[in-house]
Amino acid sequence: MNLIETYWEKFLEETNTPNQPYTSWHFELNEKLANELLELVLEGKKKATAPSIYDFENEPLPEVGDYSVITNWSGEPKCIIQTTSVQILPFKDVTFELARLEGEDENLESWREGHIRYYTQVCKATNQEFTWEMPVVFEQFELVYK
Repeated sequence: MNLIETYWEKFLEETNTPNQPYTSWHFELNEKLANELLELVLEGKKKATAPSIYDFENEPLPEVGDYSVITNWSGEPKCIIQTTSVQILPFKDVTFELARLEGEDENLESWREGHIRYYTQVCKATNQEFTWEMPVVFEQFELVYK
């Protein structure tokens, strides 16, 4: 059993949660940001994430009730979140009310700047192009285990 499976089993046992499918992943495309965003989750400041629709080319979209084991960049499990809401909306329609749930930015402009940078990288990797109409998968979650 690997570290993530062991962590998941410990969560199930300690919380009396029935076993079910889960995903495991880290935030962002580089170590510094991945670990910084993880810390925001652990501190209770980050309660949402907003990947592009292109992040899900080879996996199902998140659904309310889904569990995810969140790791640091190195793949070590650090917490478990549960999805509480999923909205798919064009990038241009993300409001600061939503964006601030990510716990990363003080205003919509800086949120957009950082996310355009991220989405542009994801789009290049998936042979897509970033546009203001690009669908964003806005996922709200709660920290259920750390």
